[in-house]
Amino acid sequence: MYKEQYEYMLELKRALDANGSALLEMPTGTGKTVCLISLISSYQYANPGTGKLVYCTRTVPEMVKCMEEIRNVIDYRAKCAGPESGHILALCLSSRRNLCIHPRVMDESDRDTVDSLCRNMTASWVRQRATKHAGVELCSFYESFEREGNDADIPLGVYDLDQLKELGQQRGWCPYFLARRVLNRANIVVYNYQYMLDPKVSNLVSRELEQNSIVVFDEAHNIDNVCIEALSVTIDKTALDASSRSIGRLQAKVADMKASDSERLAREYQALVSGLAEQGVIAGSGADVVLGNPVLPDDILQEAVPGNIRKAEHFVAFLKKIVEYFKKRLRGSNVEKESPVAFMHDLHTKTALEKKVLKFTYSRLNSLLRTLEITSLEEFNPLQDVANFATLVSTYIDGFSIIMEPKGTALAGVQEPLLQLCCLDASLAIKPVFKRFQSVVITSGTLSPIDLYPKLLDFHPAVRASLPMSTFRPCLLPLVVTRGSDQVPLSTKFDQRKDMSIIRNYGLLLLEVAATVPDGVCCFFTSYSYMEEIVTKWDEMRILQKIMDHKLIFLETKDVVETTLALDNYKRACDCGRGAVFLSVARGKVAEGIDFDRHYGRCVIVFGIPYQYTLSHVLRSRLDYMWSKYGIKDNDFLTFDALRQAAQCVGRVIRSKTDYGLVVLADSRYNRYDKRSKFPLWINQFLREDSCLNLSTDVAVELMKDFLKQMGQPIDRSSLHTILMSEEQVVGRKRLRNVILNGTATSQNVDNNGSSEMEVVS
Repeated sequence: MYKEQYEYMLELKRALDANGSALLEMPTGTGKTVCLISLISSYQYANPGTGKLVYCTRTVPEMVKCMEEIRNVIDYRAKCAGPESGHILALCLSSRRNLCIHPRVMDESDRDTVDSLCRNMTASWVRQRATKHAGVELCSFYESFEREGNDADIPLGVYDLDQLKELGQQRGWCPYFLARRVLNRANIVVYNYQYMLDPKVSNLVSRELEQNSIVVFDEAHNIDNVCIEALSVTIDKTALDASSRSIGRLQAKVADMKASDSERLAREYQALVSGLAEQGVIAGSGADVVLGNPVLPDDILQEAVPGNIRKAEHFVAFLKKIVEYFKKRLRGSNVEKESPVAFMHDLHTKTALEKKVLKFTYSRLNSLLRTLEITSLEEFNPLQDVANFATLVSTYIDGFSIIMEPKGTALAGVQEPLLQLCCLDASLAIKPVFKRFQSVVITSGTLSPIDLYPKLLDFHPAVRASLPMSTFRPCLLPLVVTRGSDQVPLSTKFDQRKDMSIIRNYGLLLLEVAATVPDGVCCFFTSYSYMEEIVTKWDEMRILQKIMDHKLIFLETKDVVETTLALDNYKRACDCGRGAVFLSVARGKVAEGIDFDRHYGRCVIVFGIPYQYTLSHVLRSRLDYMWSKYGIKDNDFLTFDALRQAAQCVGRVIRSKTDYGLVVLADSRYNRYDKRSKFPLWINQFLREDSCLNLSTDVAVELMKDFLKQMGQPIDRSSLHTILMSEEQVVGRKRLRNVILNGTATSQNVDNNGSSEMEVVS
């Protein structure tokens, strides 16, 4: 066990014992996931009254990795403490696309298409129709699962996505609905952030989780952005045009159903009169329910739907008014910012629609879609966004802003009119999580400066800690390069980005690194547009051709498939000894979730400080709100946000204790103490003021050569063991800690183990 692992689990247990929340930063590549799982699962074993471990991840690969760690931990525990200690149920929950085993559906890659095909075979009205018509296709896996009813259960064990699918194949059951059903019986659940933070999903999936559960948000350095996105809605002209077409379809469907099955509409009307929709009585079966209410649980109105939208035809006309109003707002030629109160006043003045009625828009639309037996819901996504917008803007007064931009950019490189409901307060989405569950753990390798998160998320952690990295050799060499070999200062400040001397020096820096560093080099730029611009200039200067004399060059693009292919070829080039340079973007897919371990990442170059676009109207609104409510200064937040992104890029290079790498911070602003001091401890402990700061390109290259020569020597295994804590040391430290906490720490009552541990601590 590493020292930081011990300290990490110690702080984690303190939070669990206090039934409080924790904010923990642990160095990248030091086993954070296994520490979390080991400590919390052991805590559950020692305290049977403890609820579930709900482990939230950002991506499917992280979910798979987490399940592997759970399996290893539980297998080891069963080996040490007996088979009974390994009797747990751990499973992961994901979308239909990742769990479907139907031969025809699983071949589709688009999530909406998979969902639609699934509903076409599992919706209650489709199954009812199949009893009367032989030609209706049903899903045999879902039918078999439904026949089992509540008896559909799985044996104890650890089930990742593939194992759930294998079990489904063996028993003929649908893995997706099986996982949903046994979720409440599981000891450990692993799923995406959205299942906990997005009300539309969490109100369905996570509402029955025990209050004494332990919730972990891993890799949570961007959790404030995830919270804001969960309650924000953006609508463009294309979405409104699609909404108008959807309304036309609804009108036709309502007319058809009135002619063929008016009783169904009448039943829905009576249920709405009784307030049964909001109570879940007419929500439908598990296969019929798609998304829940977008409003936070405490803000959902528990009352009957207003009378003027109970009838289907009246509600369709109501939707039409909303869409027409949104279209008029998009025709404006100036940027407009409004509070929800001002927006609702204008909407009421021009449409006569009442605020209370608007609060039911989303739930009423979902009820109508079920009543009309519509399965191709992806065609109604734009209309659902409109309903989501109307519901949120009529429900919340504080923490939101409505921004209309005639030249907005919902898609990079495309300017079009946008109507945006922007959540400005990250604490809104996560507040129900802190309120409901006894312990919430927010952890990552890049949380520094850690003191800002309690303000952003408006909570009071029982424990907060940032841990350094224990090393047996200086495995990381961060170098702040402030100027080129010709002494031209380097910076990506907006007013200097087009300076040809800076662009040339950046290119020459990369050329020198490519010629010096073996294997893989990963570069991060501040934005896609800046990367495209600077790469074009390098090509004109023939710098790219010179770099390719040493290594192949690959680029990250906005297309996920292209980027994945580029990464595969990058690794192949590193494996075969040719070497490669990967050009990517901070805040992009590569920076957030791809590990460049071992020879895949011997050097990371960060070109500039990845600040957000400060002229963004959405960002300006959020900055104003944070200053007025939490007293967070604009520059403090912008610097915090930029440096956590830079630290995330740096973290790609070190993934284990035996790994090593170079980090080049290519911007003169990194030389300032107020900037570099905000990096995590595990970076700053290697950033020596006497030799790593204010370097020119040629001096930095010489330091790189010395470092690579030193790191290229065979690893001294005896030195590696010096950073590991033995079982005796752990026990000794525990005894010493107990003595100190009891107030009886004297030289007489510290035993040999404790004494030796004092040396380790010092």
